[in-house]
Amino acid sequence: MVLVKPDRLDGCHIVNFPKVSDYRGNLSFIEESRQIPFAIKRVYYLYDVPSGANRGGHAHKELEQVVIALSGSFDVILDDGERRRTFFLNRPHYGLYIPSGIWRELENFSSNSVALSLVSQAYDELDYLRDYVEFKRWVTNNAGTEQRPRDYR
Repeated sequence: MVLVKPDRLDGCHIVNFPKVSDYRGNLSFIEESRQIPFAIKRVYYLYDVPSGANRGGHAHKELEQVVIALSGSFDVILDDGERRRTFFLNRPHYGLYIPSGIWRELENFSSNSVALSLVSQAYDELDYLRDYVEFKRWVTNNAGTEQRPRDYR
């Protein structure tokens, strides 16, 4: 019998937000704990990203996130320590849900793009894994645990 490891990237998925259209334009809305699976504790956005620049390059031990391309487009590369998957975001009425424990990189920003992030926690530097080797070690040490320890370093 061959055991297949569950793909942790399966938890990453596109979330469609309601879109109300009429002759005056479109309106989309997001209600915490309805379209996204967490209460929103912080909102931030990236803009004026220079051509060729990359953002992200880290993982979170506990924080969950939804990333939305409010304007323009960009790629989000996700990595669970074993596999990588790329999502192309270019519509303001859907976002990408990223659970904790996933490495993320944002790249290929189009001109005038705006990336909005809705996150489950206030800023906490101790929640970040900024070194990829440390991230892989953390994933190995926390494999199969539901609750990720906050004090790992």
